[in-house]
Amino acid sequence: MSSSQEPKITHFEERFRQEVISLWEKCGLTRAWNDPDKDIDRKLSDRNGAFFVMLLGDQVIGSVMASYDGHRGSIYYLSVEPGHQSSGLGKLLMEHCEAFLEALGCPKINLFVRRGNEHVLKFYEKLGYIEDKAVPLGKRLIPDN
Repeated sequence: MSSSQEPKITHFEERFRQEVISLWEKCGLTRAWNDPDKDIDRKLSDRNGAFFVMLLGDQVIGSVMASYDGHRGSIYYLSVEPGHQSSGLGKLLMEHCEAFLEALGCPKINLFVRRGNEHVLKFYEKLGYIEDKAVPLGKRLIPDN
């Protein structure tokens, strides 16, 4: 990439919504039980985190959500345009989130990777993430569909 085409990380703006949802679909992050529009709306009401996008020119090529609840940080929807994967951009997004959360005083980040997604597990392992000795539990309170 030339210097005029360096990726830029910035805060999500409404004008990016459809590009971000399309990116999540390309990256296999959407699920029938999670409406991506509702997930974005919920994130935009979150006062304890941030929603970042990565731009190349005016095109969205990455996104990530970060939250901090005062105890642990969380990362959601990390995505990089498939044609730009394995080029270090996911690492840049994670480093950006780590710095953001650390500046808030966050001592630890938790994130979830779906079972069977070995490629993504290896990505996070290279960044120093390890499997915790914990079992994630969940309960849906508000159905999206």
